[in-house]
Amino acid sequence: QVQLVESGGGLVQPGGSLRLSCAASGRYFRLNDMGWYRQAPGKQRDLVATVTRGGNTNYADSLEGRFTISRDNAKKMAFLQMNSLKPEDTAVYYCNADYLDTGSRKKVSWGQGTQVTVSS
Repeated sequence: QVQLVESGGGLVQPGGSLRLSCAASGRYFRLNDMGWYRQAPGKQRDLVATVTRGGNTNYADSLEGRFTISRDNAKKMAFLQMNSLKPEDTAVYYCNADYLDTGSRKKVSWGQGTQVTVSS
């Protein structure tokens, strides 16, 4: 019922920055927590960061200080600002949202992902 579409990925040099965007659409009652996750080939999908409706944030320990998650409730979007990028940050980045559908049922939605490649 909620569709998520990520954008902003691409190729960047080590030390560079990227800003990822996630746009939500569809039929639902309320978007709750939103987050970003990432997955490299052969690796599990790991948490990057989450943000509540009120703007409270949570980060993976290794990413605190380099990445910043935010959201715009009016625009139904979430963002991930990534600075000081390292080759180890290379992965497919996925947007996630917990939400209530039109019947107030708890649901989860995932985007299709956007590739981030950090390389010289």
